[in-house]
Amino acid sequence: MGCRLPVRPVAREVNPGRLSRVSLTTAMTVMVIVPVVATIAGVLMVSGFMFTPMLTATLLACALVAVVTVPFSIMLGRAIARRSVWEREAEAQRRQLVAWISHDLRTPLAGIRAMTEALEDGVVSEPGEVAVYAKQIAQEADHLSKMVDDLFELSRITAGALKLTLHDVRLADVVSDVVAASAPVASLKGVELRADAREWPVVRGTEPELMRVVRNLVSNAIRHTPQGGTVAVQVDVDGPDALVRVDDACGGIPADVLPQVFDVGFRGSAHRNPVGAGLGLAIARGLVDAHHGQIGVQNHGPGCRFEVRLPLR
Repeated sequence: MGCRLPVRPVAREVNPGRLSRVSLTTAMTVMVIVPVVATIAGVLMVSGFMFTPMLTATLLACALVAVVTVPFSIMLGRAIARRSVWEREAEAQRRQLVAWISHDLRTPLAGIRAMTEALEDGVVSEPGEVAVYAKQIAQEADHLSKMVDDLFELSRITAGALKLTLHDVRLADVVSDVVAASAPVASLKGVELRADAREWPVVRGTEPELMRVVRNLVSNAIRHTPQGGTVAVQVDVDGPDALVRVDDACGGIPADVLPQVFDVGFRGSAHRNPVGAGLGLAIARGLVDAHHGQIGVQNHGPGCRFEVRLPLR
């Protein structure tokens, strides 16, 4: 005879958000129904269950109140529950972002502290070594400064405090300046950076913010493109929109991850060798939205293509 293994009940996964919506909706409905039922019971007790035209009219009025208020209470309960769930998710994302930023800040700070102590204690005294340490400290400080700038920019975007005064901007100036500034970084990593355009359109926007969008996209492409790869920036016109495309050779992003690329704190997977606090693409999306444009990403060729659409002048 074979032995029978005890059957363990399978625990069903409960969605906290759904449970919250159900409980809050039920509570709101009960809060509306109880007074109506109590009113009907009181009227019946006072009337001694003698159904007169006055009692009938009162009961009909109570029923009408119930018919109107119960659906409204259900809708209100669901709306409040959705708002509560959204606030909890936003708070969870904020906590996660703070944890990521804190981790990223500790790394350069620890390096700066260690190198400063080495200089103070005389561990490093040769002029050449001191110059190397000083250069490294300056690089780490620059990295910290960029992170603080990203946080400030993201806070302006999320708080709705970003107010832009739009004027005519030539994309030729924006793209050429970004490519020129990014060329040394690409060369140092062994990545070819090139730009071409069928047209050089003029859009309505602000040059510093548009330069930041293109710079974030180009920096992201260089960071994730392996040595010997190519990053291409293309400018074109499609109907009423100007297009800026940035192609890299990162190897592509899984389809289920693509919708999360522009989320705050997104770092990708180990395949993409995540670096930084994951704010650059989120800032780019916020700035493009402020220009009434669109930004998207798709797998293309040996990597990804980030595309920005901006209304023409």
